[in-house]
Order: sequence, then C-alpha cells, then structure tokens
Amino acid sequence: MNSLIKTNGINLNVVQEGPEDGPLLLFLHGFPEFSYAWKAQIPVFAEQGYRVWAPDQRGSNLSDKPKGIAAYNLDELAADIIGLIDAAGEKQAYLVGHDWGAFVSWWIASKYPDRVKRMVILNVPHGKVMRKHLKENKVQKKRSRYMMYFQLPWLPERLAKHDNWKLAAQSLTTTSREGTFSEYDLDMYRQAWSQPGAFHATLNWYRASFRNAPPNPKTSRIGVPTLLIWGKKDVFLGSEMAQESIDLCDEGELVMLEDASHWLHHEKPEKVNQLIRDFIQDK
Repeated sequence: MNSLIKTNGINLNVVQEGPEDGPLLLFLHGFPEFSYAWKAQIPVFAEQGYRVWAPDQRGSNLSDKPKGIAAYNLDELAADIIGLIDAAGEKQAYLVGHDWGAFVSWWIASKYPDRVKRMVILNVPHGKVMRKHLKENKVQKKRSRYMMYFQLPWLPERLAKHDNWKLAAQSLTTTSREGTFSEYDLDMYRQAWSQPGAFHATLNWYRASFRNAPPNPKTSRIGVPTLLIWGKKDVFLGSEMAQESIDLCDEGELVMLEDASHWLHHEKPEKVNQLIRDFIQDK
C-alpha cells in the first residue's frame, strides 16, 4: 500500500506493508533510487511481523520536491523521518539505510538517538569519517569526483536525461554485478527519474551537502546499536572507512561482504536480509 504522509511540512509517498501493531521498521533509500530499491526487503520483513515503511525521500519519485538547495540539507532530511515516526504513532523505530539513506540514518542517530531502537547501515561511512577521507585520502577523492560534478547547475540533469536516462541507468548497471538490475527494474527507475523535478531535487541532496551543511552534532559518538554491512567491491566508497566508522559506535558490528558491491541489498538480498533480521529481532 502506498500513502502520502505529511511530515516536516511536506508530503512523502510511503510504501507500507505489515501489521499495524508490528514494530516499526523504516527503510531509507539512496541515490539514484526510490522506495522500489527495497523490493527484496519490504515483503520479507512484513511477513515476519514488522510494520514496514519505505518512503520516497523528499525530492524522489512521488514525494514532494521543495524548491531550493537548502531544503535538502541533512537537518531537513532527518526531520522528515522523525516526522514519519511521529505519524506512525511510535516513539522509536528500527532504521535501515543505504547510500544517502544511510547518511540520513547516521545523522538521525547522532541528533535523535532516543528515536532509534537499532540501526543498520549499508555501505556508507560515518559522516566524520567521510569528511576526513575526502580531505586526506587521494583514492577516495578520486572516487568522489562525481560529487563535484553534481555541483554544476543544470548540466548533470540534462545529460542524465539524455537518451532515455542512459547515463543514470549505467550508474547502476556498470557499478554492480552483471544482471543485478533487470530491464524492468531500470524502467521503474526511469519512471521515477522522469517525475517533474525529481532528478533535479535528488541532485540537490549533493549540492546541499557542500553548500548548506548544518553544524556537526556535539559528539561524533553513536550510542544507537549499529550494524554496518559493507560490500567490499564498492567503486564509490573505500572499505577502509568501514572499521573507522564502527569505532565511533558504542555498540557496533561490522560485516564485510567480500564479493558484493555498493548495491549489496540487490545483489545478495537473502544474506543482507538475514543479517538485518538477526540484528534487530527480539530486541
């Protein structure tokens, strides 16, 4: 079931499955995906009794797309998710985040630790670790050059849309294991990218991270119990950042998947689902 839910002054489209009285489990997607990214997770955890909510985060697919770069800073993105927890009538939720959804999850755990029971992060370092490596790690600087490209006005949007979103689709297919994304999957993404203003809005996440970043939390320590699952063949983010991130967690676990990429929840859904299940169940 899809519902538009008002939160933080906007409406987010949220895929909802599972019993109303089940523990709330939020799945937060990254770029260039939307809630469909969790197609291999949503029904599995709903069947296990969780109340699963997977939003199209602001700017994506059918959710609202507020104007201006500042509307996409981390404080706003985190407030959206806290508003969803409130809308569900819950004090706490389990969080699972990938890519940008993982950055949002880290931020929520820093600023609103009392709202998160447990957190699972897929292939994204703690923000402090990321900032350090962007400054000091030449290899990571090279890996992250696309972020600089996204700072340009209008050009990334125009080129991404060219030839039926060929470049955007290739950002998925050329960085994952062969066959990970079917043509049907890519058609679903093309539909989402084609929503008016959607691709521009999602690129504003990157622009806001450089131009409208909120002040860092008072402490870098993460008190929320955290599981970090990392696909070692990630071409965007170096695995050397994984252990440094877990070292900032009071209760942290790291699982390295040697033959998975940045898109590990697509490539190894059964393994990833089992790791998530074991970490959050009965907690």
